[in-house]
Amino acid sequence: MPLNQSVMLPALAANLEDKPAFVEQVASIGLVAIELLRVDDQFEELCDVAARNGLRIAGMIGHTTLEAGLNNPANHDRIESELQSSIDIAARKNIPGLICFSGNRIPGMDEEEAIANTAAGLGRAAPYAEEKGVTLNLELLNSRVDHVGYQCDSTAWGVAVVERVGSPNVKLLYDIYHMQIMEGDVIRTMLDNLDAIGHIHTAGNPGRQNLDDEQEIHYPGICRALAKAGYEGYIGHEFRPKGDPVAALRQAYERCKGD
Repeated sequence: MPLNQSVMLPALAANLEDKPAFVEQVASIGLVAIELLRVDDQFEELCDVAARNGLRIAGMIGHTTLEAGLNNPANHDRIESELQSSIDIAARKNIPGLICFSGNRIPGMDEEEAIANTAAGLGRAAPYAEEKGVTLNLELLNSRVDHVGYQCDSTAWGVAVVERVGSPNVKLLYDIYHMQIMEGDVIRTMLDNLDAIGHIHTAGNPGRQNLDDEQEIHYPGICRALAKAGYEGYIGHEFRPKGDPVAALRQAYERCKGD
């Protein structure tokens, strides 16, 4: 079966005035879902347009502040409250996953302490996520180019957090673009840790743009491996289109079918 493909709307449609029209085109291409960042003035409208076109909302951000995240216990009360509110919205809108962030490295805090802190923060929200059927996806980001200082910048680090929490509703958002920059060996790493991955994002490297032949990641091979391994989650396109976003998304869709 083809992989379930989604599109991070704020990335692909950032420069479009008529985002509802773009959502309609998303459905015509063959994708099955869109992703949104947060609840804003267009959230309800875009959810309604998606529903009318047979699209799900695959994910959204669960809490504020990427840099001040779960690795700092001082943030846990705030993040738990924000996640509870986001979980309620996700349950109401049938959104399966929320994006969570480790935060940036804290001077004087070693990796083991940061892993324990991040797991503790996610663990506080995990029971409510389980109750509501929503997955908390800790995002893997590169700390070399786009998010200097970000702590959850390797698969092993993220898996350590997921294992420490021990909840079926706490997993990783494996961003292929970010992990290509940090560690490469994408197919082997993903397949070895597939049980810990709840969501996937794409973009071309270098440039974080189209999934074309001018960038180095071979998405057809990656997606065939994922499909063969039985990955059933979403693979969401989160890149900046070089030109026409519809044409760029259509190309990404064809390259990532997994057949």
